[in-house]
Amino acid sequence: MDIYALTKPLLFQFDAEAAHDFTLKTLKLAEKTGALSLYPAPPVCVPRHVMGITFPNPVGLAAGLDKNAAVIDGMAALGFGFIEVGTVTPRPQPGNPKPRLFRVREAQGIVNRFGFNN
Repeated sequence: MDIYALTKPLLFQFDAEAAHDFTLKTLKLAEKTGALSLYPAPPVCVPRHVMGITFPNPVGLAAGLDKNAAVIDGMAALGFGFIEVGTVTPRPQPGNPKPRLFRVREAQGIVNRFGFNN
């Protein structure tokens, strides 16, 4: 069983932003305790070479999920080929008013209106 199938029933009990925060806190705890070593190694993929940079695989994580670069090691352990953190601003700011993250279940999607909170 994959990690999504295991965690979806729990995470969908929360609103989307609470699930996001819970996931980041859980990943941070897994980093600190060494629990990430129990996660299976990502599958071996054909590296991609783009503009002189070699990526171990073509699946990357865009900015916005880990706004404060708090769980880079955890994200890397999940097998992303590259990780972009942020958005970074000169000073911390709260972002848009809540609610600002919404599930679109029928499209299996999500609408992100966080703004540049960090």
